[in-house]
Amino acid sequence: MSIFKDKVLMITGGTGSFGNTVLKHFLESDIKEIRIFSRDEKKQDDMRHDLQAKHPKFANKVTFYIGDVRNYQSVRDAMVGVDYIFHAAALKQVPSCEFYPMEAVRTNVIGTDNVLHAAIEEGVKRVVCLSTDKAAYPINAMGTSKAMMEKVIYANARISAQRGGPVICCTRYGNVMCSRGSVIPLFIDQIKSGRPITITDPNMTRFLMNLDEAVDLVQFAFENANPGDLFIQKSDASTIGDLAKAVQKLFGDTGTNIIGTRHGEKLYETLMTREERLRSEDMGNYFRVAADSRDLNYDKFVVDGEVKTMADESYTSHNTNRLDVEGTVKKILTTDYVKEELENWKKEQNK
Repeated sequence: MSIFKDKVLMITGGTGSFGNTVLKHFLESDIKEIRIFSRDEKKQDDMRHDLQAKHPKFANKVTFYIGDVRNYQSVRDAMVGVDYIFHAAALKQVPSCEFYPMEAVRTNVIGTDNVLHAAIEEGVKRVVCLSTDKAAYPINAMGTSKAMMEKVIYANARISAQRGGPVICCTRYGNVMCSRGSVIPLFIDQIKSGRPITITDPNMTRFLMNLDEAVDLVQFAFENANPGDLFIQKSDASTIGDLAKAVQKLFGDTGTNIIGTRHGEKLYETLMTREERLRSEDMGNYFRVAADSRDLNYDKFVVDGEVKTMADESYTSHNTNRLDVEGTVKKILTTDYVKEELENWKKEQNK
């Protein structure tokens, strides 16, 4: 018997890559119902038909709710009777958020506040929110909106704990390979059409994790969280140059074009800041960063001696375990997308 037995799980932004992977993990479990909440009726219809075709015995476990996290009432209406929430709805594309920063604020910041207030009011038991490495030392609008989203999460977690409401926590992870808008599918499409692949900066480093690892992180946070905790997976990384070479090693070398960094991009990503690392707990494959439990009455906190406010270094894609080209090939082959695309590509080549 699992903790999800006979429970109702709601996934905001549930038609995305993360939501589809959650279904793969939970659909045939003893969970009672999975609610997909999103604003895209076409994606919901596609998901519904796919479930009916591939999982006819379990498709009736999944229910669909059209709504937008920007609209509090639509969120709360969908949340009646929900036990647990995975909050994945977000604007995630760095360039589009640079050009439309207020749209990022409305979805990532205000939308998250709507979800958490509704969860508290409706008596939900646990909420896990999904954040990004771009929230640590943010330099772009997407990262800044996610950093503010995290502040909203911690504030609501504190309020909820005081009221005996849901346990609210946060996960932060790096690039999820082959998720919507990620670079590997772009590289594969460019190679298949015979074009050179486009690289922003070959020395740029990025964390690499697959969608199953993203779901595992969220489940670990769900099972181990105290109010306001932040969970981070220890992740491998590679340079963009090595990632490109790894994809070319599998699908063929059509050459490369260096196009320069896009709006708001970093040379490397940070999963845990120096300040967070100081109060982190190593839990094996994950770090837990405990919430700052102090309140605004600083006069009552008396500290003698030297105060250390940060660790020696943050945890970044530059100083984590760096994969070479061979290691990156093995890593990207852990994704269903790459394995399926490679199989189809070989069939086309053998025609």
